[in-house]
Amino acid sequence: MEKKWWQKEVVYQIYPRSFKDSNSDGNGDINGITEKLKYLSNLGVTMIWICPIFKSPMVDNGYDISSFEEINPMFGTLSDLDKLIATAKQLNIKVMLDLVINHTSDEHEWFKKALKYPNSKYRDYYIFKSSQNGNRPNNWRSLFGGSVWEPVPGENTFYFHSFHKKQPDLNWETPELRNEIYNIVNWWLNRGISGFRLDSITFLKKNQSFKSFPSDGNDGLVSCTKGTRNQPGLDIFLKELNKKTFSKHNCITVGEAPGVKYSQLDDFIGDNGYFSMIFDFHYADIDVESGSEWWKRTDWTVKDFKRLLFRSQDALQLAGWGANFIENHDQPRALSKYIQDPKYQNAIGAKALAAMYFFLRGTPFIYQGQELGMHNFTRSSIKEFDDVSSVDNYRRAVKEGFDHVQALQFVNLRSRDNTRTPFPWNILKNAGFSEANPWLSLTEGYQDLNCEEESAQKDSVLNFYKKMIQLRNSSENSEELVYGDIHELTEIPNEVIGYVRGSKQHFYSYTNLSSSSISIKISFKAKVLLNNYPSLNLENQKLKLKPYQTVLLKEER
Repeated sequence: MEKKWWQKEVVYQIYPRSFKDSNSDGNGDINGITEKLKYLSNLGVTMIWICPIFKSPMVDNGYDISSFEEINPMFGTLSDLDKLIATAKQLNIKVMLDLVINHTSDEHEWFKKALKYPNSKYRDYYIFKSSQNGNRPNNWRSLFGGSVWEPVPGENTFYFHSFHKKQPDLNWETPELRNEIYNIVNWWLNRGISGFRLDSITFLKKNQSFKSFPSDGNDGLVSCTKGTRNQPGLDIFLKELNKKTFSKHNCITVGEAPGVKYSQLDDFIGDNGYFSMIFDFHYADIDVESGSEWWKRTDWTVKDFKRLLFRSQDALQLAGWGANFIENHDQPRALSKYIQDPKYQNAIGAKALAAMYFFLRGTPFIYQGQELGMHNFTRSSIKEFDDVSSVDNYRRAVKEGFDHVQALQFVNLRSRDNTRTPFPWNILKNAGFSEANPWLSLTEGYQDLNCEEESAQKDSVLNFYKKMIQLRNSSENSEELVYGDIHELTEIPNEVIGYVRGSKQHFYSYTNLSSSSISIKISFKAKVLLNNYPSLNLENQKLKLKPYQTVLLKEER
């Protein structure tokens, strides 16, 4: 496989509203990110991905964009972003932005003109349908709850939204709309950013019959994904998008691509694929039957997780390159989700998960706070949540027959707010995030778990991440740990995630995801490169892993 520059990157995802507040208004901002670039450089990351900072009414925290070429004043100005890009470049850090082109805010000029001038071209920029005998056009449910159809005031017409009602979907069937999008994408790439993470990119194509499907809930509706996600004809849009934008630039593109079958991966990330890499959610959503219905919990095992993880790795390797992650802004904290024994939802568990995923083949993504070993919060009332999908899941769980205590528990476990709380920089007021009260309450326990404290602790999760990044990117082993082959180790207990990396030199990763000690026979002389415990029991070709112990071993010849 031809080597690409973005394969060696280590990407750090920033949720800007919660990273660092530079002007004491309770909201993180662009200058706050610039202020902390040296921290990111010392951590070892080579690229930052910033969640949306565009002009927005913030109904869905910036994923409802009202202007693609303006910065939300909450976050700063365009010149602030230019300064961030330039400063990051001096530290050898690239900048990637979020690209949200499935929908806009209902406050975008295009949508306002579509409502005001029904006969204008802007009406074709969105999806409008006439009422069916006074009823909505079909029974599809939006991802944030309720019908996908919202009535247009003064008309016998509805507009379509896959997500929130204030996020109307763009109509990609309209060529003029597509060209507007391509101009915006090229405008940003010409400003010096290194690429995009593409939000909800498999939703661009809709089933044009807009027919109803059998209901899947007590509300009489059905998930809109049956008619909106990864539909036939999506390839036409994605090929054109790539041809008219990305292929003209030496950029990185990372698709948020739920619903993509493994048999389709070559189209998405192959030699002539639409994107550099995609996120695969099959193992990320292991704890729930449906990513958007949090009360449908699963009783998963490590064996189940291992099967999904390596099925994903095998499929990605056959096609191209993957984007490896355990956390993001739409997921709960990995420590609280994947570590099933609460006793190990601590530094030991955080390090185990870190090494388990970090040396998989692909580009590793780190979400802010993950490198500290942050965990989920516990909220006592639904009123304490900001996330629109959390409120929707609470209401829907109650409608499905669960009581309010159960509904709140589901939301606490899965809320997107878990990873959106302010970053804990130190033990001071508001964890050093802001002089003002933060827009979202902090995760409890920051007095013990924060950046300043962990920086000073030799065996902290933070310093463990620094060591991992150095091993992967800046050591004599980098070539094999980045580009080398990967093979699952199958002759090991179900509770252990194991794989071997490398072609000319071999590196063995073992992670015990159980509360019991487990012994494994190995057939090689080993040098320990990484270990989340102070010691390792390795004698007479027998490796004895303690509960949630992870090790990276180099085969010595």
